[in-house]
Amino acid sequence: MKLYHFALSGHAHRAALFLSLAGVEHELIDVDLAAGAHRQPEFLALNAFGEVPVLDDNGSIIADSLAILVYVARKVGPSHWLPSDPVEEAQVQRWLSVAAGKIAYGACAARLITVFGAPFDADEVIGRAHATLHVMEQTLAEQRWIAATQQPSIADIALYSYVERSPEGNVDLSGYPYIQAWLRRIEGLPGFIPFQRTRAGLEA
Repeated sequence: MKLYHFALSGHAHRAALFLSLAGVEHELIDVDLAAGAHRQPEFLALNAFGEVPVLDDNGSIIADSLAILVYVARKVGPSHWLPSDPVEEAQVQRWLSVAAGKIAYGACAARLITVFGAPFDADEVIGRAHATLHVMEQTLAEQRWIAATQQPSIADIALYSYVERSPEGNVDLSGYPYIQAWLRRIEGLPGFIPFQRTRAGLEA
C-alpha cells in the first residue's frame, strides 16, 4: 500500500497511525502542500478534492481519512478495530461522524488558525472544541474506549490526532483527565506513531 501523506495533517496522521497499529506494510509518500503538489493533475487524478490522505492499494484508490480507516479495518479481516456486531458498529460509526463533523469544525479548525493561518473565528471554533471535549470526557469517565468497545476501535484512532494536538489551537486539555488518560492508552498501543508537533498556540 502507498499512503499519500503530509506530516502536519491530522487527517493524514490518523490514516498512517492506523496502518501502523494494524501492522499493514505501507509506503508513505509525502505530498508537498506548500508547493501546491495537491493541486497538480497527477494528484487530482487520485483525489479530485485535492486533499490528503489518499491510499493506493495496488490500484484501488481510497480517498478520505475515515474511508481509509474503514477500508483497512475490513482489509485486515474481522478484528476489534471495526466490530461486526450491529450495535457496536453503530457506536463506532457514530464517533466517526463526530470526527468528520464536530472535531473537524472544532479542535481541527482551531489548530488550522494557529498552524496554517486559516481565517476562522477563534472563539467560535475553540468553543466548539470544548463542547465536543466535554461530551468525550463524560463518555470516557464510564468506559476505556470511546465507542464502548472492549478494545480500541477505529473510532479512537479517528479522534486521537486532533484531540491530542488541540493545545496547538489554544484548546486547553488540562481540565479533561479522562481524555488525557485515553490519549495515553492509545499512545501505549503496539505500533503507535506520534503526530508531528508544532510550536503553536499553547504549545508555543
